[in-house]
Amino acid sequence: MPRLLTRRDLDALLEPAACFAALRDGFLAMGTATAVPGQRMRTDPPFPGTATAVIPGIEACAVKVAGVGSRSVICLRGGTNGELLALLDAATVTAWRTGLAAALGTHVLADPAEDAVMGVIGAGVQAELMLRGLDVLRPWGQLLVHDTDFDRATEFAVRHGGKVLGSPTEIASAADIVLLTTWSRTPLLSLADTREGQHLTSLRADEPGGRELAADLLDAALVVVDDRQLAASVGALASADIDTTLGDVLRGDHPGRTEAAARSVYAPVGLPWQDLALAWLAYERAERDGVGRRVNPLG
Repeated sequence: MPRLLTRRDLDALLEPAACFAALRDGFLAMGTATAVPGQRMRTDPPFPGTATAVIPGIEACAVKVAGVGSRSVICLRGGTNGELLALLDAATVTAWRTGLAAALGTHVLADPAEDAVMGVIGAGVQAELMLRGLDVLRPWGQLLVHDTDFDRATEFAVRHGGKVLGSPTEIASAADIVLLTTWSRTPLLSLADTREGQHLTSLRADEPGGRELAADLLDAALVVVDDRQLAASVGALASADIDTTLGDVLRGDHPGRTEAAARSVYAPVGLPWQDLALAWLAYERAERDGVGRRVNPLG
């Protein structure tokens, strides 16, 4: 019988170092002759709120079912016989892979200075996971936080020993690294708000209409994405000049940012294989440690 892995189970099974290893391996494999391409199929039935993503892999495949007003689920199936191996809370898996993949891209592209000032615009779950991941990857200096909800920004700053500022432009003026995790549909920062040598990571590139960074800033920066085709077809980067992918930088096929004065932007859209990579990692650990409970979906 398959394992049921809840949010609490997944938070116990997943930890940044192992997740980074799985994500890095996936990025390194992308674009190589041996890579197994992910396929995303979306269905929109006559009733609202349901979509299905089918994510094939070498040892397993995952079907991600998302609904409005209810928890989404990842169905992990064996890659040889289709056996249902586990049911996982999809929101937790997706939050982990989004936050940690963004942290990896930030670490690879940003100035490595140990006293770099970190700025957060949007103090939600993704910002939490990005900081948790970056804490494993590198040291940094002061933390500055802004959110439209002042209380949430304050709570975030207290948890992480940071300071609250009143606007995105104040964050950009003071920070060396800027993490944007908002739902904004209008640019929060333009070229004039930033300075040379800054790195910015924006998580709204995957949303049609999502736009945290202005066109002039994207034009002036080294723009790195996780997948060229997806980034060019959705969200804020549809008309932007994309320079390279994170996989190319990790493989050494592109040098990344080569000048200290250059601005860089990492704008991932999120890739299907990332859900599978972390779901498979969690499943293997659950099998090893006996985490989660066995369920019979058919009763």
